[in-house]
Amino acid sequence: MENPPQKALDSVQPPQTQGAVWDGKGVHFSLYSEHAHRVYLCLFDSPDSQSESKRIPLKKNDHLWHAYVPDVKPGVLYGFRVDGPFQPDNGLWFNSVKVLADPCARDFGRLPIWDESLFAYPFGDVSNPPKKDKRDNTAFAPLSKVIDPAYDWQGDQLPGIPWNETIIYETHVKGLTQLHPQVPEAIRGTYSGMASEVILDYFEKLGVSAIELLPIQQSFSEHHLYQKKLTNYWGYNTLGWFAPDSRFAATSDPVREFKDMIKAYHARGLEVILDVVYNHTPEGNRWGPMLFFRGIDNAVYYRLQENDKKEYKDFTGCGNTIDMMHPQVLKLVLDSLKYWVEEMHVDGFRFDLACALGRTHDHFDPNAPFFQAIQNDPELSKVKLIAEPWDLGEGGYQLGNFPKGWAEWNGLYRDQIRKFWRGDSGQIGGLATRISGSSDLFQGKGRTPQANINYIISHDGFTLEDLVSYKKKNNLANGEENRDGPHDNFSWNCGIEGQTGNHKVWDRRNQSKRNILATLLLSQGVPMICGGDEFGRSQNGNNNAYCQDNEINWYCWEWDRNQSELFQFAQMLIKLRRSLGSFHKTHYSSGQKPPGQIFKELSWFYPSGREMSQEQWLNPENKTFAMRVSIGEKESGQSLDKTIQSLLLILFNASSHQKSFVLPAHKSGMKWIQKLDTALTNENQSVVSVRGGQAFDLKANSLVLFLWQGK
Repeated sequence: MENPPQKALDSVQPPQTQGAVWDGKGVHFSLYSEHAHRVYLCLFDSPDSQSESKRIPLKKNDHLWHAYVPDVKPGVLYGFRVDGPFQPDNGLWFNSVKVLADPCARDFGRLPIWDESLFAYPFGDVSNPPKKDKRDNTAFAPLSKVIDPAYDWQGDQLPGIPWNETIIYETHVKGLTQLHPQVPEAIRGTYSGMASEVILDYFEKLGVSAIELLPIQQSFSEHHLYQKKLTNYWGYNTLGWFAPDSRFAATSDPVREFKDMIKAYHARGLEVILDVVYNHTPEGNRWGPMLFFRGIDNAVYYRLQENDKKEYKDFTGCGNTIDMMHPQVLKLVLDSLKYWVEEMHVDGFRFDLACALGRTHDHFDPNAPFFQAIQNDPELSKVKLIAEPWDLGEGGYQLGNFPKGWAEWNGLYRDQIRKFWRGDSGQIGGLATRISGSSDLFQGKGRTPQANINYIISHDGFTLEDLVSYKKKNNLANGEENRDGPHDNFSWNCGIEGQTGNHKVWDRRNQSKRNILATLLLSQGVPMICGGDEFGRSQNGNNNAYCQDNEINWYCWEWDRNQSELFQFAQMLIKLRRSLGSFHKTHYSSGQKPPGQIFKELSWFYPSGREMSQEQWLNPENKTFAMRVSIGEKESGQSLDKTIQSLLLILFNASSHQKSFVLPAHKSGMKWIQKLDTALTNENQSVVSVRGGQAFDLKANSLVLFLWQGK
């Protein structure tokens, strides 16, 4: 029996913060809808409720529907019914028999339960225009939860680590700890597990400075995954832009648990960056469910086709695109970002498919309202901002074109390093550009090398272990007959496809992994390590493991000798990077001599020991060269402009043959000190002195680092 509406309880003023805001005596509820005729607040007694206990009409004030309800306390569950025209051809899908989630909910008391009543049209009916579904979804709808935001941060401060000292570690909350034997079983796979001492100690031991978490905003899996009994493990399907995902909560209070995690990381001097999805929602295309925006005001929140407004503009490949050109939608996104910075104390964001956020009239614009609003915000402009610089629309690859203050995932860097170490011909020019900071993309626009987020592996694709073990993807477990995921990964298998007990193949793979990690951590820019690559985590060849909430994605912490050695190698590399001033430069090195110094900032050498000629750069079969970088370090006790010039020399050999490489001789009797050789295992690494002008045997498929400290 339908619950009759109760008398509206007016707010004195519409609340400044949208959603449900508890003031200690009651709750302000508010919702934005331009085209609705009526909006009702629905209160529920429990997650199992089949109908609302109260239905309260909201008052409209300039498209903001609101009410103040006294005596409502944190923990109360609620949703909205929104009434208006059902006119899909005009982009309007209002249906008051559907309970909808609050887009500003800080927590959820119940996630949607898949049922045909969640859809706005009769499920399976392909009528055009669509018909209106008349089934009440109350028993299956998402229910939002009122929270108490009070929390004692105990003086917590953001670490504020400069970009030029940042080393990012990308990981998944559940995958990191689900199988960790030293994390208490009750908190594995959770925010509490992330904050356990053994995990914090691990990150400190490894030496990274920032943890980038795959989406932790409340997500909801797609219907097609539900039908396959799979789930959107990665979480790129956000239902709540303000709510921590309850999947990762060990307690009934994910907000407090998340704050505890952040506080623990900051106490160790570690930053936390969130991977966020503001480009699309789980409602998908016109055939998707009605969960929130579609029923609240579809024509406001989504970008619609001009000639057929029941269809969506899809720049994301996920069925819909959020309309960042609408002032209310822009405000909602900014409010969400500020909430995570001001209330949850996060240190920055990585924006999924960020080009979709900057599309004005379908084209990417670096001066789009979204970018200008962030630049003008005193808090958001200070945190770390990282763009995934593409989407699936026309002109969707915009690497290098984001505004100043932003860093960008450098996919060209990823592909170039892979092709070089795979042994492809004609790669040295591209490699030189990428490892020296991709000046072709950023320098002419007044940006620094730190605009690069250099990565070779991310969550999306092969792990490092699989990159050197598989030529072909193995995604059959995803239920799409191996059609999903990228087809060309620039990968190689070192002689045998997949798992093998062949020790020669393992030796080649281990050396390839050392080459990849060394190149990443000895490049100009900000390095990002994909979680688990530091010890050789495998996904058994799956390069699109987004739907695998199982051992394919969970980190195994029972390491063999090879994995332990790789971790020690990664640890050593990070320590080495931190110790060398060359990687802290905030300007691009030139081919000129800095004032008062005798060496160029950046030079390139051929195995003869001479600087590279144009002919040698253009030779497609040349796979061996060296980069020399000047390290201008301030001499202790001297004035600021008095520097001592040291040199860093990195030798690269991607050929399958050993090369004799004459080390450059800059002055009589100078000696190069060998700091690293990827052809050697950890136990065989040693400090070797090689005289300038002397030939050095550079092993096949190897990288060697030398240091000369000037006097």
